[in-house]
Amino acid sequence: MGRRWTGGKLRAIGSVMWSFANPNKFMRVSGKVLPFLSAIAITLFVVGLYLSLYVVPADFKQGDGARIMFVHVPAAAMSIIVYLIMCICSVFALVWRHPVADLSAKAAAPIGAAFTLLALVTGAIWGKPMWGAWWVWDARLTSELILFFFYIGYIALWDAFDDPAKAAPAAAIFCLVGSVFAVLAKYSVKLWDTLHQGPSMTIGGEENLHDIFHRPLLIMIAAFYMYFLTLWLVRVRAEIRERRIRAIRQAAVQE
Repeated sequence: MGRRWTGGKLRAIGSVMWSFANPNKFMRVSGKVLPFLSAIAITLFVVGLYLSLYVVPADFKQGDGARIMFVHVPAAAMSIIVYLIMCICSVFALVWRHPVADLSAKAAAPIGAAFTLLALVTGAIWGKPMWGAWWVWDARLTSELILFFFYIGYIALWDAFDDPAKAAPAAAIFCLVGSVFAVLAKYSVKLWDTLHQGPSMTIGGEENLHDIFHRPLLIMIAAFYMYFLTLWLVRVRAEIRERRIRAIRQAAVQE
């Protein structure tokens, strides 16, 4: 039963991916979805920030400084999720030559890099009062820093080639190599003894925060998700337009 369910889920994901293989269809559908995604993202941010800043009480140990959690935790989660999305797109680009997959991975990279940098900065600010230092070579922090370098390297690799057709496979392979550090950033607190605290929320609920912190944090995580999806679609649409313009110019030169 589990294998059939997993296989069906993978086929469903593949079906969705291939349904947007046509750039024209992608542009048409994404243009209709974007206004709704942006409205949802703005609404979630307004509600989440209000609850985080004005409703949630100060932590009994860390005081108001603990409120940075409502930015740090979503940013850290998205830094890993965006990279894994890039890996999925890279697999589709390498194995099945999906025409929009490489553009999707390329478009997601700067957003993921920004999330990772935000997680590192907010983590340093949050950790200074607790650890007495802005930075420690903790397993979680180090793997997150290396993940940030992979984001930068991926972006630089695209820019290193004049021909996007040559850049795409090299960038996809580089992205898949970096997936190791995305996994380490996720599970490092469980694999090693680290200064970084363990997960605050789990699916089973054993380590969940109190509801007064838990619900605003979930809203902020959802806000970051919607914000990413909005920016991602905007950037993919821009990449498609840029590719079309390049093709038109090349055709004009050949004529």
